[in-house]
Amino acid sequence: MRNVLVTGANRGLGLEFCRQLLAAGWRVSACCREPRRADALVALHEGAAGRLQIEALDVAAAAQIAALAERLAARGHLDLLINNAGVLVSGERFGTLRAEDLARSFAINASAPLLLTQALAPLLARGHAAKVLCVTSQLGSIAQAREFRTVSYAVSKAALNMGVRRLAAELGARGITVVAMHPGWVRTDMGGAAAPLQPPDAVRGMLTVLERLTPAQGGRFYAHDGSELPW
Repeated sequence: MRNVLVTGANRGLGLEFCRQLLAAGWRVSACCREPRRADALVALHEGAAGRLQIEALDVAAAAQIAALAERLAARGHLDLLINNAGVLVSGERFGTLRAEDLARSFAINASAPLLLTQALAPLLARGHAAKVLCVTSQLGSIAQAREFRTVSYAVSKAALNMGVRRLAAELGARGITVVAMHPGWVRTDMGGAAAPLQPPDAVRGMLTVLERLTPAQGGRFYAHDGSELPW
């Protein structure tokens, strides 16, 4: 059975990744900060016939990442890691940036995927054609930056994109394909009600792109429809 771990799994894209991967027959480790408050995830667990395991994880806590990797070691292998957890500080404009928002954004959006991937690399190395998906954003594209807004999010996602390139260079030789992917503007709590794309469509697109990826495509930056984006 193929094993996947999803962060930020209690809502939005993370929850939808869990739904679709369970439907495809995967065994899912679903991570979120407060499982007791993750009602939709708990409901999904009840109908998953033992293939969904909910894990408490604050991705900004290095000790929790290490403890999770130790718990998962018993599973033997990991075929897919989806670094989905993220944070966006809304309403940022020049003159209103706060140090604590920048620090939190970097910890969750940029540092956590690097540290979690590093911790789970031994399990991924034992997986079948293992892949790592880092959910990023077009706002992290330096080439497309045009205005000063959502800066903590955009700059931390640009840092994540660099992390993907470095991880791909390191892990590609071990047979692990690492990519960055922009899900589109999706109607989630983060994306807002005006977003044109529904979570099932965004996730379906990303999983289709992942399924078709070859190791030679590691370290690239894709949209959910498979188009390649500029760094």
